Amino acid sequence: MSTVPPTDSTDSTDTQDRPARLTVGVVGAGRVGPALAASLQLAGHRPVAASGVSDASRRRAEKLLPGVPLVPPAEVLRRADLVLLTVPDDALPGLVTGLAETGAVRPGQLLVHTSGRYGVSVLEPALRAGALPLALHPAMTFTGSPVDVQRLAGCSFGVTAPEELRLAAEALVIEMGGEPEWISEENRPLYHAALALGSNHLITLVAQSMELLRTAGVGAPDRMLGPLLGAALDNALRSGDAALTGPVARGDAGTVAAHIAELREHSPQTVAGYVAMARATADRALAHGLLKAELAEDLLGVLADQGTGTGSGTGTDADGDDEENGPEGNDR
Repeated sequence: MSTVPPTDSTDSTDTQDRPARLTVGVVGAGRVGPALAASLQLAGHRPVAASGVSDASRRRAEKLLPGVPLVPPAEVLRRADLVLLTVPDDALPGLVTGLAETGAVRPGQLLVHTSGRYGVSVLEPALRAGALPLALHPAMTFTGSPVDVQRLAGCSFGVTAPEELRLAAEALVIEMGGEPEWISEENRPLYHAALALGSNHLITLVAQSMELLRTAGVGAPDRMLGPLLGAALDNALRSGDAALTGPVARGDAGTVAAHIAELREHSPQTVAGYVAMARATADRALAHGLLKAELAEDLLGVLADQGTGTGSGTGTDADGDDEENGPEGNDR
């Protein structure tokens, strides 16, 4: 099986493991597809068609892929050698099945989805129609603006592909400026959960922190948080759990109790998240010897109260059985 479909153009610099110049189509002109197609265009490939329904999708396509016509999905597949399926995860299986059943898929066509959740098995209907399946998931958050193309430089991609297509998949990622990271089919859901835990939840935490700082009278919470969070992220990436600091890691039960009381008064919707993250942090700090056992009992007693304000911070409410109300393990 050839690793790439034939094209109508040649390039003397191409090697066996580097895709020839391809015509590129995008099905689903959301935030991801146009950016990837624009990146492939910079590498010499030629976007020829995209599909998008909403006004926002059309604006993104016009901004990132000027002059590329918007056509129905089946027409995108008819025109392109390489098709990017950049639709929401839950819509992907139905899309692939529908395209295969209508005969839109051509033998030898590279069909690439960008879902983090799925490997190549979701493309099985298209594979039976002769398509060459690739899963290329950029580990990056997208805005739908030209800055996304720049951010792909050095971005890791979760790559899953049949062995015979692995070199072609990795070459495409490198051409987009990314770094390929091989993810096995069975590990795709865990891989995606890990990224969501670190990225999506981070945005929620930062947004909540900024709101609370504004409530506390801070005029520029973004300026205050920027250096702090930047340093925390750098320390975490360098040192992992050894970078843990703050009242939970120190075992300052009284401070944690005061935090919960303030949050309950000013932002009750954040209490559950604070308590959950404090439990997770305590669990990891204990496991790595950062939280002293003699200080943990009071802290776990405060957290076991679920932020109701009834705990005194003395540990009198903790009966030593933390399996139900205390930390329950945080293996990802």
